[in-house]
Amino acid sequence: MIPYGKQNITDKDIATVVDVLKSDFITQGPRVQQFEQAIADYCQAQHVVAANSATSALHIACQALNLQQGDWLWTSPISFVASANCGRYCGAQVDFVDIDATTVNICPQKLANKLDIAEREGKLPKVLVVVHMAGLSCDMQAISKLAKRYKFAIIEDASHAIGGQYQGKPVGNCQYSDISIFSFHPVKIITTAEGGVAVTNNTELARKMRLYASHGVTRDQENFQNGIYEPWYYEQQYLGQNYRMTELQGALGISQLDRIDDIIEQRNLLATRYQKALSGLPLCWQQPQSDSLSAYHLFIIRLDDNAKLNRSELFHALRAQNIGVNVHYIPIHTQPDYQRLGFKPGDFPAAEYYYQGALSLPLYPELTNEAFEHIVTTLRALLCDSTSE
Repeated sequence: MIPYGKQNITDKDIATVVDVLKSDFITQGPRVQQFEQAIADYCQAQHVVAANSATSALHIACQALNLQQGDWLWTSPISFVASANCGRYCGAQVDFVDIDATTVNICPQKLANKLDIAEREGKLPKVLVVVHMAGLSCDMQAISKLAKRYKFAIIEDASHAIGGQYQGKPVGNCQYSDISIFSFHPVKIITTAEGGVAVTNNTELARKMRLYASHGVTRDQENFQNGIYEPWYYEQQYLGQNYRMTELQGALGISQLDRIDDIIEQRNLLATRYQKALSGLPLCWQQPQSDSLSAYHLFIIRLDDNAKLNRSELFHALRAQNIGVNVHYIPIHTQPDYQRLGFKPGDFPAAEYYYQGALSLPLYPELTNEAFEHIVTTLRALLCDSTSE
């Protein structure tokens, strides 16, 4: 089966991890700090806090922004559930903003309209989690203007987007946001097996996130509150969690980051090949904006309404040919757990319409020409003359 995504582990990656296993520290040592600095340098940002997953990074970001019961967090309905769950972990209420059909990202105009209504109702969000779907940045400048007007914080869920660019700058530089989150799950752009980071230019937010990621405990005497300065002393200043990244993960991340630009180049080349090879078929795909470079974590097609094969039929036909297509994502508000909160089908029609025809094709730098041609030939055979008469 050709997977829709996969990690690439080199001999150098393996040697780097083995070196850590032979060292004095396999957790809470120098490699994680080096990885954090490497990410900060790459993204042109001030601070990076590593965590054991992007979900954990989203959680500590919300905690650092003091999201709590009585507050609202808004996000996109087209994302993995973690983008919304992070608000609920803090006791906040969650709502969604419908997407733009061409970018599959939060629509700034729909956001503006929803904010206008929420202001009148006294239900403005404290935090907006924007999702850079498939590696394509949202329109951050437009969203940032709304954040300043309505006074909410912005978290970029850039789990798909490390290596991408917006307005000629790296995604994650936090020019238009408070915190950006990256994921290093094996199917992402680079991997640390599991893992994530929170990026920010705000020193106080970074300090709080670092505490929340490690039990809320500090050994930094400059910040002690009880006036005790013994070498064995530590303070728990917040109710935190154990979300720490290991040295093994940090070392792997450093090694992977060394080749990220080549990875992004290969993903963009494959996406361009798909666009050319699938031209003329009854389908469309996400449209990058002129001021953005997508990281292309995913290449998602969407079937036209007049295609004889529906998404389910095409999914099973491709899987039968050992092509491991997938679907990203089921709208969060249609999940049973969210329906129990009062959401229902029909609440966010653009997201639901997108979902009905969306299919993610295999995309990763090691995708062979043979596999690529098999995917394209199979799609053309299934769809070429499959429009309604």
